[in-house]
Amino acid sequence: MKLTSLRMITKDIQQTVEFYEKTIGLTTQWYTEDFAELSGDSITIAIGSTRTMKLFGENFREATGNKNTIIEFRVANVDEEYERIKSIASDIVQEPTTMPWGNRSLLFSDPDGNLINFFTPVSVEAIKKFS
Repeated sequence: MKLTSLRMITKDIQQTVEFYEKTIGLTTQWYTEDFAELSGDSITIAIGSTRTMKLFGENFREATGNKNTIIEFRVANVDEEYERIKSIASDIVQEPTTMPWGNRSLLFSDPDGNLINFFTPVSVEAIKKFS
């Protein structure tokens, strides 16, 4: 089994796509006005409008932010990313902080309230894990 993508559902697809283009620096491939993907070396982020959920059946659920899942990206320097992100993200949950497991972490929300973590391994163990 191979994880191929992460799909998010949003009320405002234009705003969400623009946010992710700015924060992770990937170009969007639009397939329809209701579905787009941003693909990189290690992940594809699919973004669908709430209208796409109706294609899956009648048990449509309203899209709301998820505080139980964190979308994580390893970055070269989390402190430099913070300087760039603070003008893009309106909700910085945690400024760069070194976590007990050895990553320096920046936590913020996207326009739908989904949590995003940019992190840089800083301890010997964490650096070794991601080498």
